[in-house]
Amino acid sequence: MPKKLDWTEAQDATIKRLRAEGATWDSIAAVLQFTRWTVIERGRRIGARPPPPGFTQPPDDPNRDPLPAGHARSWDALVRGTSLEGAPYDQPNLRGHA
Repeated sequence: MPKKLDWTEAQDATIKRLRAEGATWDSIAAVLQFTRWTVIERGRRIGARPPPPGFTQPPDDPNRDPLPAGHARSWDALVRGTSLEGAPYDQPNLRGHA
């Protein structure tokens, strides 16, 4: 039997935020370091939805904090038109490191 995952509020908020920004399940899974299907199932349970058709993001606030490594928007901008286009960001495994 698979091990039960204890989801945190921060993980749920990350799933909802990234999904609302239009991130793919693959990229969200890479950020959280879970499998795609695990994140999809959790996203469905917490009601994480993609933006409606025709939705456009408001312009960025120039004073906002920087996006985290592997964020869907920055990663897509970096790899668009390269052989990595469409590939999820490979999040380094930093668990257990101080």
